Amino acid sequence: MEINYTEEDKYNQAKKKVENIKGFYSNLTSYIGVNIVLIFINLYTTPNHLWFYFPLIWWGIGVVFHGLKVFEVFPVLGKGWEERKIKEIMEKEKENKNKWQ
Repeated sequence: MEINYTEEDKYNQAKKKVENIKGFYSNLTSYIGVNIVLIFINLYTTPNHLWFYFPLIWWGIGVVFHGLKVFEVFPVLGKGWEERKIKEIMEKEKENKNKWQ
């Protein structure tokens, strides 16, 4: 089963991908900016009690997974996986429908 995409479909997919990349870079910029401020606040107010690394690590893990998804490094999160899964489910439904007819 082959899916034929129109130019408009291709454009919309590319546009969505660009929006996802922009969202990732926005998240990354916020992560860097906020954590610089948190490090400064922590070191200025309570240098003997370091806590800045908690948000740095946990938010950092989120940024890494966001990047893996956006740039499709992790195949399960990527668009290709979604498309293959949709085709697989459609084929199974078609087979099941044909069995009972």
